[in-house]
Amino acid sequence: MTGWLGDYWTFLVSRHEDIFTALKEHLLISFVSIVLGALIAIPVGVLLAGNRKGWLNEVVFGIANILQTIPSLALLAILIPLLGIGKTPAIFALFLYSLMPMMRNTFSGCKAVDPHVLEAARGMGYSSAQRLLRIQLPLAFPYIMAGIRVTTVYVISWATLATLIGAGGLGQLIFTGLGVNKKELIVTGAILAVLLALAADFCLAVAERWAATKTKSEPAAQTREAA
Repeated sequence: MTGWLGDYWTFLVSRHEDIFTALKEHLLISFVSIVLGALIAIPVGVLLAGNRKGWLNEVVFGIANILQTIPSLALLAILIPLLGIGKTPAIFALFLYSLMPMMRNTFSGCKAVDPHVLEAARGMGYSSAQRLLRIQLPLAFPYIMAGIRVTTVYVISWATLATLIGAGGLGQLIFTGLGVNKKELIVTGAILAVLLALAADFCLAVAERWAATKTKSEPAAQTREAA
């Protein structure tokens, strides 16, 4: 075991530049996909929560569900003729996969807010924007963050397939290792992908607790006042 560990350490030292490049590519693809998804999914979830036309919610969530059920390899294959190969189709595919979890959690969080509290706030003269920004979103924040955390873990995992269309990332190490039967590459890519997902989840959990602490007192006071 010691001999294998020594060989593995030698491998890490000799290939650290390639490993670091793959890690940076993986981070870039995942980060951009999640940010783009959040910029679309969260506002849409908020709008759907306030929408009174049930058919529109069914259509939007139906489309998101369809996108979610398309197999990853099939979606990448569909995007190649449209967007070519490289990071662009990979980011677009992961962006599509990120929409449903964040949109659903945002919708659920906004719907979970007591409507009597919002009605009381309306009676106190709060505008629609004030009710949304000062009461509804802070109270829905745990749901929204849960959706972001779940989506982040999923996207980091799915991003390993991006290498199949030339986007690089940690999947490049895994698939190259499988191709040349080099277990060091496989182990390195797999371990880094797992550690990256765990680290992202931990950092988001810390950020969620910090933000909840900062916003807890104000929404709580506003909620009691509005009620």
